Amino acid sequence: MTGTQLLTEELRSRGYRITPQRIAILAYLYDTPGHYSPPEIYEHVRQTSPGVTEATVYRTLEFLAENNMILPALNGNGHLVYEIAGHDHHHVICRSCGASVEIEHALLQKLYKQLEAESGYRLTTSHLTFFGLCPACQEKRQ
Repeated sequence: MTGTQLLTEELRSRGYRITPQRIAILAYLYDTPGHYSPPEIYEHVRQTSPGVTEATVYRTLEFLAENNMILPALNGNGHLVYEIAGHDHHHVICRSCGASVEIEHALLQKLYKQLEAESGYRLTTSHLTFFGLCPACQEKRQ
């Protein structure tokens, strides 16, 4: 069974319909690891699913994010991008050039536990984006 099939079966087991749009978006994000904007996802999905609208892609992305199938994140321009869920990690993005570095969740595990202990909340997502200046842009500014 493929990763996309596992994800669609998970949705089905929760009582949700499996639509062609949901399958197409999950397949694209699963098969092409990375972070993609809704317009990028729409451009790809409309090639494999003619007739899909941009509004449908936005609604489907929201639905999949609410069901923890995909993760939203902010890119260097402050726009939402999406990726398949399952790999807990975070990002540091340069505000000047947009370069991005992935940070493993283990580095922030202690902070997450402290936040839960102090707030009483149980954190259900683990995807943060930090912004700053990369070493190259810091050097350019000096």
